[in-house]
Amino acid sequence: MDVEVERLLFLFCPAGGAPKPLALLGGRRRRAAARPPSASAPESPSSPHRPASPSTAEHRPVFLPSLLQRLAMDNSGKEKEAMQLMADADKKADPQEAINCLNQAIDIYTDMGRFTIAAKHHITIAEIYESELVDIEKAIAHYEQAADYYKGEESNSSANKCLLKVGHYSAQLEQYQKAIEIYEQVAMSTMDNPLLKYNAKEYFFKASLCHFIVDELNAKLAIEKYEEMFPAFTDSRELKLLKKLLEAHEEQNSEAFTEAVKEFDSVSRLDQWLTTMLLRIKKTIQGDAGDLK
Repeated sequence: MDVEVERLLFLFCPAGGAPKPLALLGGRRRRAAARPPSASAPESPSSPHRPASPSTAEHRPVFLPSLLQRLAMDNSGKEKEAMQLMADADKKADPQEAINCLNQAIDIYTDMGRFTIAAKHHITIAEIYESELVDIEKAIAHYEQAADYYKGEESNSSANKCLLKVGHYSAQLEQYQKAIEIYEQVAMSTMDNPLLKYNAKEYFFKASLCHFIVDELNAKLAIEKYEEMFPAFTDSRELKLLKKLLEAHEEQNSEAFTEAVKEFDSVSRLDQWLTTMLLRIKKTIQGDAGDLK
């Protein structure tokens, strides 16, 4: 319900009475209009000759629903405008023009308090920046805004999906501290969820790799912390790989590093992001050729 609607309900509802939904108020008004005079309710026995107050007898039943209906119609018009903008965006051959339409639709939905829909449109814009305009910084900004809106609506799962995109691209852009904070945040929000806790090890693994790129000691300390926070991480293949990589890095042994990666890849295929991060770590070994073959 819009803020203006809530304000009107507060102002015009009977003292001490709970705000009534628009549909209910309108229904009462229709029933009152349809009721014949003989069916009207008897006067209260405690005040048989007390005249009805004009403000309560006339304004509340008539004025309040009419205002609410007008506001509902205004919002309906705004939503139609937003939907037209979405349709226009679908027809645009130019990605930037489509983004302009989407941004206008977002403004309308945020004015209406429809933040979940606004978040979805921010994701659409982010995807255009990822795949068509290839502007990762702007894609990150829109994923972050979508995550904020989802959090405000307590849609934490949807917020985390957006944050993981931010973490993914932040690490690629060498914004490692930002990526670490996001992966830790999402891991901690999932590790206590019975349905999602097994994903936490992946997020702690990615945070550890970001630490490793920055500094070997940072990685060791982070891994110890993650084991304490999430004991299931201790027996994971990801942690076993990390410990082998740390040992190989300490010994400046690029062959042992590559062998550990190959062993892991034979069971769990490395994606492009993991391959990139592991190569960045391997390049810090002196005399390394810069590949994982």
